[in-house]
Amino acid sequence: QVQLAESGGGLAQPGGSLRLSCAASGSIFSISILGWYRQAPGKERELVALISSGGTANYADSVKGRFTISRDNAKNTVYLQMNSLRPEDTAVYYCKGRTFGSRDYWGKGTLVTVSS
Repeated sequence: QVQLAESGGGLAQPGGSLRLSCAASGSIFSISILGWYRQAPGKERELVALISSGGTANYADSVKGRFTISRDNAKNTVYLQMNSLRPEDTAVYYCKGRTFGSRDYWGKGTLVTVSS
């Protein structure tokens, strides 16, 4: 079992920044890929960014150049640095961990609101 706990959400102004954190616990040795997803009101959950155990990152086109995903294996934590925030970035952000056995675990989410 893997437990994931997000933190760092809140209110930001357009053009501002926030950093999200996701702490993993439990069977962390089994985690292969960590990622961030988001779900805006009335929309489906969508991929934001992924990072492999080796540090390879991939991003959705909508956040490339603005968001950065990183991973601290010593702290069992994945981060999402969000810069140049836009109102359309408003969503609940979820952390997901995928094990080497392709089982997915989700955090409970953290709300990010971008508004002036």
